[in-house]
Parts: sequence; structure tokens; C-alpha cells
Amino acid sequence: MERGETTRQQKVSRQIQKDISDIFLREARSSVQGVMVTVSRVRVSPDLTFAKIYLSIFPFDRSASVVGTLQEHLPMIRYELGRRVRNQLRTVPEIAFAVDDSLEYVDRIERLIKE
Repeated sequence: MERGETTRQQKVSRQIQKDISDIFLREARSSVQGVMVTVSRVRVSPDLTFAKIYLSIFPFDRSASVVGTLQEHLPMIRYELGRRVRNQLRTVPEIAFAVDDSLEYVDRIERLIKE
């Protein structure tokens, strides 16, 4: 549990993480074609109006293009998120995507150790 995050923020974060993962699996499949995208973490502002969504993308070298494509489809993704959380949240949070490069870092360390 991270300091400063309320229980409500944590619950909303988990719900958004689940819903965004489902949206990627169903509605935004064409946006992430040929790439494995995992929602690793979601951070929500204290007033629940902004959510930063951290994505793990494999292969790593395509992460910039995938995030760019997702930014282009942001209105559709936010609309789908709004349909799913409309009974839980008063307003649909603004969303931003960020690349979670922790898996890439682990992979790089493992390759260095094997050499």
C-alpha cells in the first residue's frame, strides 16, 4: 500500500485497471495488434478526475508506437471506460498513458548477468 493514497483511490485504481485491460482485450484490439500490452498500475488523483495508466509493452522496441496509437484512440477508450464506471464514479477521469519500463530493465539486467 502506497502512502498518501486513500482506500477510495485504491479501489478506483483497481477498477480502472481491470476495465482498461478489458477494453484493450475487446474494443481496442486493433490498436494493439501484434503486441502484448499489460496494464501494470493505475494512479488516480485525490479528486478522482485524473488517472495515469502505466503499461508494460512487449516487444519493448514498439512501446513508443503503441502509446502513440493509444493516444490517437484516447476518446474511444475514455468513452468505453465511462460506460463501465458510470455507476461508480460521478465523472470519468481524464486518462494518460505512460510506459512502465520495469520489465525492460529486468530483461536488460538478466542479459548482462548471462554474458
